[in-house]
Amino acid sequence: MTQSVYHIPVKAISGETVDLEQYKGKVLLIVNTASKCGLTPQYEGLEKLYQAKKDQGLEILGFPANNFKEQEPGSDEEIQQFCSLNYDVHFPLFSKVSVVGEDKHPLYQALTAAQPERTGEGPFRERLEGLGIPTNPAPEVLWNFEKFLINKNGEVVARFAPNLTADDEQIVKAVEAELAK
Repeated sequence: MTQSVYHIPVKAISGETVDLEQYKGKVLLIVNTASKCGLTPQYEGLEKLYQAKKDQGLEILGFPANNFKEQEPGSDEEIQQFCSLNYDVHFPLFSKVSVVGEDKHPLYQALTAAQPERTGEGPFRERLEGLGIPTNPAPEVLWNFEKFLINKNGEVVARFAPNLTADDEQIVKAVEAELAK
């Protein structure tokens, strides 16, 4: 991606418009999240990674989305309360967005266009389909907790499948490599 994500307006979970430019010079891990998903416990690992690397310049940005089997039905206030009470989340959360379909948020339009392939999918797609869950073709987001790594210039440099947790070696190494630049 030659254009940064900094120009795309987003809304904090508390309601105010946020300029992603404030994260310039930081490494970002952007994740679409959900509170009622089998992958929801990934909040714990994301928070652990955030606490371990935030002082080195990592920011994890959580974007709740209700696109997959309506697994994020709550209001922004309910989502924030859930994340705080159940996972003690301190990384920034944003207002619920759509990550697929005709109403896909411009941030996710940019992310998927910049990095159409994901790392680490393995048999995850087949497991979903085996459960009778239709999946989106590439480059669309496959499921909750897909992760996009953004460099210090705001460019997408990697994309990780939903089933890869924040402590997965591929994610940790990629984050550390970007932080070292």
